[in-house]
Amino acid sequence: MFIGSPRRLAFAGLAAASLCFGAAPAMAQSQALSPEQRKAVVELIRETLMKNPDLVMDALYEHERRSQEAQLAAQRKAISDVATLVDPATSIIAGNPKGDVTLIEFMDYNCGFCKRGLEDVVALVKADPNLKVVVKDFPFLGPGSEEASRVAFAAKKQLSGERYWDFHLKLMRSKGQMNFARALEIARESGADVARLKKDAETDEVREAIGKVVELGRQIGIQGTPAYVVGDELVSGAVGEAVLKQKIDSVRKCGKTDCSG
Repeated sequence: MFIGSPRRLAFAGLAAASLCFGAAPAMAQSQALSPEQRKAVVELIRETLMKNPDLVMDALYEHERRSQEAQLAAQRKAISDVATLVDPATSIIAGNPKGDVTLIEFMDYNCGFCKRGLEDVVALVKADPNLKVVVKDFPFLGPGSEEASRVAFAAKKQLSGERYWDFHLKLMRSKGQMNFARALEIARESGADVARLKKDAETDEVREAIGKVVELGRQIGIQGTPAYVVGDELVSGAVGEAVLKQKIDSVRKCGKTDCSG
């Protein structure tokens, strides 16, 4: 017979469930309950939950809260690695390279919302001479996006500065599905050596560079594009020029995207 208070029985039941689902076999064997004890624990847990169904919801809410806190902490840690975020080898740098505030954008060349958000970023660069913009190519919308990314990364070996930024703008403003052939054509129009570009686009170096951005995006918690990093905040979606400007102004003022707290 299992001896103990109802509270101890309940904890024992939870311990038994934990052993069933996650503990090592040896530990489970050493702490296993007898059939009578298991029956008593199960009955007590059932009775407790029937009388207090909110306990289940409370536990689920708490689990969700802790999960969100852990995710946010991991996200902030990844965002705090500024050197990785602004690495020129995996970025397009626009605006003022020595600007006092940095706006980081993750985009996909086949993302309609990114095309809309592009004009917001261009307007911000034009209006704010102290803004540094870092664009990260985050292809997640299928093979065409990955192909365009390989061409874009390979083009960095031939185009630089304003020439590369103009090439990027042409890719983003192009209508229709972006893929390898279309990206090559735009690269040709931008003055790149297409024969060399084709070879460079197939190298491990280019694929690894794209992989670094994709992994970085996953660490930050990006699930779609466009996604922006301003200060220590991840901003998802084409939120518009005004919202981005407000956050940039706040970072410039107090070091955070929200100066009210």
